[in-house]
Amino acid sequence: MDMGNRKRLILQAIIEDYINHAEPVGSRTISKKYLTGTSPATIRNEMSDLEDMGYIEQPHTSAGRVPSDKGYRLYVDKIMKQNTIDEAQREMIRRKFVDSLGEIDRLVKHVSKLLSQMTQYTSIVMAPQFRRTSVKQVQFIRIDKAAVLAVIVTDAGILKNIILRLRQDVTQDTLIRISNMLNDKLSGLGIEDIESIDLHDMLNDSMGHGEIIEQVVSELIQTLLYSDTTEVYRDGVSNILNLPEYSDINKARSFLNIMEERELLFKVLNDVRGDVNVSIGSENKLEQFKECSLITATYKVNDKTIGSVGIIGPTRMEYSKAIAIVECMTKNLSEILTSILRR
Repeated sequence: MDMGNRKRLILQAIIEDYINHAEPVGSRTISKKYLTGTSPATIRNEMSDLEDMGYIEQPHTSAGRVPSDKGYRLYVDKIMKQNTIDEAQREMIRRKFVDSLGEIDRLVKHVSKLLSQMTQYTSIVMAPQFRRTSVKQVQFIRIDKAAVLAVIVTDAGILKNIILRLRQDVTQDTLIRISNMLNDKLSGLGIEDIESIDLHDMLNDSMGHGEIIEQVVSELIQTLLYSDTTEVYRDGVSNILNLPEYSDINKARSFLNIMEERELLFKVLNDVRGDVNVSIGSENKLEQFKECSLITATYKVNDKTIGSVGIIGPTRMEYSKAIAIVECMTKNLSEILTSILRR
């Protein structure tokens, strides 16, 4: 069945009225508020077609209609007007970010708070993931007879400092030769690829420093692979309780329990790719989010994705506004993180 212009306008009216009021929308409401030149009888016929097409649903007999997940998807992709963040809001976001400068984790955590405040939904933000980057350079600095500072620089500009306790004394000249050899072997490798390097091959080129190289490489691998945590910052969890969809105590309790499952939230954010993504209701892979909508996006350093953010709300979400806020937030976060790590 063809989606004509009138059907599209009626679907838009149903969705936007339902977003604002959380009540099923009837033909008389549409006729009075949105399509004043169209009779309720004509609108009812069009609504019946939209229901047959799967874009709207009737929750109760003789009640108005509510959007389906399919209806929301068409609305997000084809119908809604893209919202924009005005200059005053952009400046506020930037100012808030600048006020949080100093510690990267603190800055990223602040993003979670801002997202929930500006959208009035629940926000989740992944801490920066070091292991998503590649090794650019490794340097060693002798501290004393048995201690060496290893400095690892990634292609995202992220530095990692590690104190290594060696079993024997080593000179700075030896450390320079070892670092040159390691840079030749490791440069350009992804952090997760380092685990599979051939240590025996390195030892063949060890220049008589096999024991030191074996210890250094082993400790570097352990540190790089296990330095990241599955930290997920959350904010505005209680916002969901203000929504009529969660007036049912069991539904609200279920949502609050999900927000305590850090590994599950990390999995959701770790799977995010590309720019802004919108997952509506049944489109979500995880059963726990089948009645929610998620808007997610990645943030980057030097064009290298190192983390992601998201907001969780009902399918009756104010998509245009929420998408604009997420876009603005991740853009600013990427720019500021890049400027910090270039210093």
